[in-house]
Amino acid sequence: MMYQERSLGQLFSQLSQDVSSLFRQEVRLAKIEMSQKASEAGKHVGFIVAGGFIAYAGFLALLVALILGLSEFMAAWLAALIVGIVVAGIGYFLLQKGMNDLKNVNPAPEKTIKTLKEDGQWLKQQVS
Repeated sequence: MMYQERSLGQLFSQLSQDVSSLFRQEVRLAKIEMSQKASEAGKHVGFIVAGGFIAYAGFLALLVALILGLSEFMAAWLAALIVGIVVAGIGYFLLQKGMNDLKNVNPAPEKTIKTLKEDGQWLKQQVS
């Protein structure tokens, strides 16, 4: 049967099937996109956690430097202080990087929103 020979009921039935299929595809796209965004956010959280552990190690080294410095004023104290400052600086850098990168993650499913708008335009064309 040709397209022009279909009844109005058949056309609306086909349109309903197409819209249903389109909706399922959009849901599938949204799931994929949200999964990708969650994975990206997880990576940034990993930087924050790593930075926190390294900053903690720096704090411990600073405590050792303070202990050594108070117990005796020798090169061991100065070495522990330098190591503590360097480790704490690395931890601070990683924390800042992770937090800045996490702020730049847009949690909205942008591709899905775009295709939903396109789908709305397509549906308008089909109905008119």
